[in-house]
Amino acid sequence: MHDSDAMTLSAALLAAAGGLTQRIHEGVIARGFEGLRPAHGFAFARLAPDGATVTDLAVHLGVTKQAASQLVDEMVRKGYAERRPHPGDARARLIVLTGRGRDCTRAAEEAAAEVVREWAAVLGEGELCLLGEQLLRVAPRGPVRPAW
Repeated sequence: MHDSDAMTLSAALLAAAGGLTQRIHEGVIARGFEGLRPAHGFAFARLAPDGATVTDLAVHLGVTKQAASQLVDEMVRKGYAERRPHPGDARARLIVLTGRGRDCTRAAEEAAAEVVREWAAVLGEGELCLLGEQLLRVAPRGPVRPAW
C-alpha cells in the first residue's frame, strides 16, 4: 500500500468514527438526554459495567485525573452518575451510572444500531460483518476514547 493510499484509508476510518460519534450524540439528544457532550458517552462506556474510580476513568479517557474529576462532577450534577464508597478501597470512591445514566447508555446503543443499519444498507450484511471482523483484528481492545 502506498503512503497516499494509507492516508486515504486513515481519513476514511477517522471520518467513519467521527461520524458515528456525532450520530450517536445526536441520537442521545433526540431521545431526551440533554446537557451532554460526546466525551460523556466515552465516560459512560467505561462506567457502564461496574463503575470505575476517577483514576480508572482518567486512564480510559487519556486525560488527567483532574480533568476526569471535573467530568465526573458534571455527570453527578446532571444526574447521570453518582459516587459510592469503593468496596475494596476505603480511600477511593466508585463512580457508577444512575438509572438516568443507564437509560442514556441504552439510548446511545439504539442510536449506534441505527447508524450500523444504514451502513448495512450500503455495504450489505456480509460485507459489514467482514468489516467488523477485520476491524476487531487490528483494534481488538481499543482504547475507545475521544479525539481531544
